Amino acid sequence: MTKILMVASEAAPFAKTGGLADVLGSLPAALAPLGVEAAVLLPRYRGIPIDAAQRAGDFPIWLAGSNYRVTLYRIQAGATFYFADCPALYDRDGYYGNAKGDFPDNAVRFAVLARAALEMMRGIFRPRILHCHDWQSGLAPVYLKTTFARDPTFIGVRTLFTIHNLGYQGIFAPDALAQVGLDRGVFHPGGIEFFGDVSFMKGGLNFSDALSTVSARYALEIQTPEYGFGLDGVLRARSSVLHGILNGVDYSQWNPATDPHIAAHYGPDDLSGKRACKLDLIRTLGLDEAAIDRPLLGVVSRLASQKGADLIVKIADALAADDLYLAVLGKGEADLEAGLVKVAAAHPGRIQVHLGYDETLAHKIEAGADIFLMPSRYEPSGLNQMYSLRYGTVPVVRSTGGLDDTIDEDTGFKFHEPSAWALLQATRAAAAAFSDRESWTARMRLGMGKDFSWQASAAAYSNLYQRLLSGRADG
Repeated sequence: MTKILMVASEAAPFAKTGGLADVLGSLPAALAPLGVEAAVLLPRYRGIPIDAAQRAGDFPIWLAGSNYRVTLYRIQAGATFYFADCPALYDRDGYYGNAKGDFPDNAVRFAVLARAALEMMRGIFRPRILHCHDWQSGLAPVYLKTTFARDPTFIGVRTLFTIHNLGYQGIFAPDALAQVGLDRGVFHPGGIEFFGDVSFMKGGLNFSDALSTVSARYALEIQTPEYGFGLDGVLRARSSVLHGILNGVDYSQWNPATDPHIAAHYGPDDLSGKRACKLDLIRTLGLDEAAIDRPLLGVVSRLASQKGADLIVKIADALAADDLYLAVLGKGEADLEAGLVKVAAAHPGRIQVHLGYDETLAHKIEAGADIFLMPSRYEPSGLNQMYSLRYGTVPVVRSTGGLDDTIDEDTGFKFHEPSAWALLQATRAAAAAFSDRESWTARMRLGMGKDFSWQASAAAYSNLYQRLLSGRADG
């Protein structure tokens, strides 16, 4: 078995705010049949129970004269998960911040996570590859090649850094360098300096042996100024070792044939249950029952401009005027939440908005909607469009990142310009196609037959690990 240690800030079901957690919750177990033993290290945040966990070790981590005592706990949950317990840093109401904003000591919090990974590699779990995910783990490769460069413990260890969302980079003021115990020798454009600040993301990009991101299209997009968030030059310089591997879907959780959250089960050979799910959604949300024979649009999303939520606000009145129905579930930016609540109030019975996250309602929307909207300005991978295909809910997506990689003209509708008008035109095209029931049913069945399970993604990662160990990480 090839041993891999993954380091991340989230992993389902223990800590989740988005797709990163889904990857860390599913990928390690999917790798096991391929001869890869993957363990995951993440912080032990408040609320993560350790009653059933085993104490795996403890050690001090010194940074800038401060001693952070870390205790490691281990639990089996499909794969092996380790939790770095340091109450002074992680026992808080929130993973990254609270209502007042980001925690001011986030640089130290995630530097300690990176150092904890290296400490546990001394004997608790000795991997051949350190696989780091997003900026929160970005200092681990930096420490490995600077502070611990002469430590024989790490001879032969290779590093892979995966970008889940380049828009979040872990940028801190220059004084963070001393706080995290790094020499100023790394503070330059080829190191971790980013326009006068410190970037943990840039550390991961520049100091890792290989890079990956979560779809082939996104791997190309982030090498451009439009999507590179100031790091496109770094990524172009490292393009030979940058790989795009699409995230997978956990069909044990997202499958209309077995889903415990929905009103009726169904599949491509018998779609009758989908109408029952639509009626259940209509009644759950209090939509007019006339919606049963008209296109019902679904949205399950973080309400942010990145996700195109502002575009949905802008076209909502037009959707209502077109005799369409809209169900929205999400939480995010206050102005977008307020905008959606306002349009829902203007169109009672036709538009319903549920602020927050509700797992059961998310499944009901996937099963009960006819059309699913994902108008993201950028989308590294995306999962809901893949869920939608399996549920026979036809996606309308912007052609970016993983949305472009997973949706084609036979299974959904795509638009290019990130504008309200382009979204409205694509949605109208989908609504018009809905009226041809025979053609629409064929489209549903084709989408339901697509396989985006973790097996293919895990095989791609396993192949990349082997290439990395053999010194052939270039693409």
